[in-house]
Amino acid sequence: MAEGRNPLPDAPQALGGSPVSENNRKGDGNMGQTLYYAGLFGLSFLLMLLYIVRWKKQFEVHMTAIFLLIPIVNLGYMLMYASGDADTVTALLKIIYIGGCFLTWLITMCELQLCRINIRKSVRIGALLLSTAVYLSVLTIGYSPLFYRSMTIEQVGGAWVQQKVYGPFHTVHYLCVILYLAADTAAIIYSYRKKKQVSRRILLLLFVPALASVLSYFFNLFLQRTGYETMPLIYTLAQVVYLLIARRMAYYNVSEMVVESMVESGETGFITLDSDGRYLGSNETARSILPELNQLTVDSPVPDTEPFRNTVKRWLESYLGEKGENRFHFTVPGEPEERIYAAAVSDLYDGHRMCGYQIFLEDDTQDQKYIRLMNQYNSDLQAEVTAKTEKIVGMHNRLVLGLATMVESRDNSTGGHIRRTSEGVRILVDAIREGGELELTDSFCKNLIKAAPMHDLGKIAVDDEILRKPGRFTPEEYEKMKSHAAEGARIVHDILRDTDDEDFRRIAENVAHFHHERIDGSGYPDGLKGEQIPLEARIMAIADVYDALVSRRVYKSAFSFEKANQIILEGMGSQFDPELEKYYTAARPRLEAYYTGENA
Repeated sequence: MAEGRNPLPDAPQALGGSPVSENNRKGDGNMGQTLYYAGLFGLSFLLMLLYIVRWKKQFEVHMTAIFLLIPIVNLGYMLMYASGDADTVTALLKIIYIGGCFLTWLITMCELQLCRINIRKSVRIGALLLSTAVYLSVLTIGYSPLFYRSMTIEQVGGAWVQQKVYGPFHTVHYLCVILYLAADTAAIIYSYRKKKQVSRRILLLLFVPALASVLSYFFNLFLQRTGYETMPLIYTLAQVVYLLIARRMAYYNVSEMVVESMVESGETGFITLDSDGRYLGSNETARSILPELNQLTVDSPVPDTEPFRNTVKRWLESYLGEKGENRFHFTVPGEPEERIYAAAVSDLYDGHRMCGYQIFLEDDTQDQKYIRLMNQYNSDLQAEVTAKTEKIVGMHNRLVLGLATMVESRDNSTGGHIRRTSEGVRILVDAIREGGELELTDSFCKNLIKAAPMHDLGKIAVDDEILRKPGRFTPEEYEKMKSHAAEGARIVHDILRDTDDEDFRRIAENVAHFHHERIDGSGYPDGLKGEQIPLEARIMAIADVYDALVSRRVYKSAFSFEKANQIILEGMGSQFDPELEKYYTAARPRLEAYYTGENA
């Protein structure tokens, strides 16, 4: 072969522009060599077509690039070994090295993605830049010794054989290939051991081209002397493996597969909007549910008209609001019956980038009708239970009140006491709530007013000769009378033992038990002091004593309101809770008005 126009150092037969010998031009090369490279190109091209036919959006982008690049590389091999022209071989070699430099990077990125291993963007870009730098050195073949110091071609036994002397960047290329293969192998082994959500079948398939690539570099050192290179075969084998992976890959992308199944079934409608709320598109199902979508133009804003104001715009505004609501129901009139649809709003992603919003529409008529039916049934049942409960509670309250009235009928000195003290408690509670400083819950107030008539139930255990005595008690009689407080608590406990209203039971017991305790600790039955006395008992004590003062008893006449008020105020801090003084003072006009009416 004649020396080229731009001979490389130490290359007596270096590639250049001179024509090859007449003998070489006439030789068609080895038929087996031609069939080998042509067959691999044809097979890789066929595999690329099969991939295109099967292509789905779930397929990994690096995998798609691999299928497109391999036939180009194999075509380069076929044309290179069919040519004996040095310049043509050099040009085709530079095309082939697109695969040598970039396919390894693409395969590694694809395998990391399939193994669900995330790497930093900077690492990914850095590796791509390194492969690019190596390829730029490939472009200097024929002009610089960076990648090849020299290269000649000759025919051996009818086959074209390349003789190469490698430069420093070819060593860098080998190191890149080794690093990529090491990363592939490590990713596969790591995922096989640690990642249960990665298909074992895919991992085993990925191991095949990785292992074949390692072996091919050793075999290639020997086979290329005969004009046969293993890399086109390995590339084509990788296509076969990735085609098998692609066949199953969509199955493992559960979310995408479910969405596609929903859309294909025609039962689910979807609407897509960009991040500015402009309409991107919808499927036929969505347009049949919301016919107004047919009037929208792609990339146009959703108009602020009545149909959209109550649907798409309201849903999107609620989704973007503070509460972030994402599920709604709406009714579409129809024959023979209306339909109820569920709308679900979520973010729309392009890869990992949020680019807009998607709205899914599903017919929820049957479920909503069932829910309505159950709600109506529950409402009816609740109303019936409430009515029966109120009836039982009313009977219970009347029973307790009747018991209290029966006890009161045995006491000659306290006629009407139950009714009056109950109203006195109500007036005091209202004054406390109006004051606002001492916070009382609605249930506390309700339970205290309801419990007030039960405060003297313990008198049922006091002998008639004491209870009905027309004059003052002796010390011994007074001691027996004082037992009614603890006895009352016991009776209330027994009566209310099975009630579900635990708060009412506790308040009723406390009112009966402690309404004769004094704030200074000198009261009975337990001598409690200050805040040891429950609040409900402290309130009851004021109402109880006030009624005793302004009402006539067998042993005394009714005191005037002024005298009663003087006694109550003098007792603040000793008998009564001084914190309740301002509320008593505020309630005093209403107490006097009530008792004036009682005595009229």
